[in-house]
Amino acid sequence: MAASPLTVAVLEIDAYASTLGWDQPARLFALVDTARLRAQEPGLASQLGLDDTSAPAASLTPIEQEELPAGKALDEFLGTIAWPDAVAGCAMTVERLMLPPSAEASVPDGLSDKQLTQWVARHPDRQEVRMTVAVLRDGARESAVRLREKDSPTEVLTGAGLVPGLAEALAATFES
Repeated sequence: MAASPLTVAVLEIDAYASTLGWDQPARLFALVDTARLRAQEPGLASQLGLDDTSAPAASLTPIEQEELPAGKALDEFLGTIAWPDAVAGCAMTVERLMLPPSAEASVPDGLSDKQLTQWVARHPDRQEVRMTVAVLRDGARESAVRLREKDSPTEVLTGAGLVPGLAEALAATFES
């Protein structure tokens, strides 16, 4: 079964992030229509190695954006973004600690965000994950999740609803 252009882009970003290793900052990408990029920005397309035959007609090209500002909360930062019309979608890769659903029942009540983060960091069942989430202007979504303990391209989970909160935040960057 052929993967959608959005799935291909998410997996391409996940593969790129994996080459950088773990313990990386969040990264933001614009997703642009490859054919449109070649037609409107041939110099940039050439710089990115996108000759006329290198990508399928219905493909998306991820373009990494500037580094996210240090010390600013992710949701705050995403609230400041507005994309030009040429951007078909966006994607972000972030690393987080996660607990399996079985551990969620043992979370103490009344913890602040900082206390909760510390509690999760000390939990014996915590897992480090890298999440790559992408959304398109038309509402399409895709995600890839890679566990640090299973750091292999064959172990990457994909699905549209794996990281709904981040997908919602990214989709909001297209609302005017």
